[in-house]
Amino acid sequence: MSTEPLALGKALASFDAVWSPRIVTRVNDYDVRVAKVYGEHIWHAHDDTDEFFLVLDGELHISLREPTGERTVVLAQGAVFTVPRGTEHKPYAPSGAAILMFEPTGTATVGDRHDEIPAHVDATTGHALHS
Repeated sequence: MSTEPLALGKALASFDAVWSPRIVTRVNDYDVRVAKVYGEHIWHAHDDTDEFFLVLDGELHISLREPTGERTVVLAQGAVFTVPRGTEHKPYAPSGAAILMFEPTGTATVGDRHDEIPAHVDATTGHALHS
């Protein structure tokens, strides 16, 4: 990781792939990842960790399957939301968005349990940023 400041806009401009996060830095045992998102991800759950989202640009929807039923949260630019560990969720961005995620290093983008992975979703633990 760099010891110099990093502009998130520059980091996001360095790649085009959607649903394919880039690791911009690490904090202790956590990755700080940025991603461009458009359309639907998949239903998935992270059994052992919460998942933090910050919307940098655009709007992100996250459908959740909770004990009381299904609901969707809508995150506008600047909004944050944490999906609790073990909660099935499906992020989607009808008009596209740029997001920042904070999660333990090695966390898979498709979680520990998930639906079939379509070609447009990158099943990864994050890619190094090449700016």
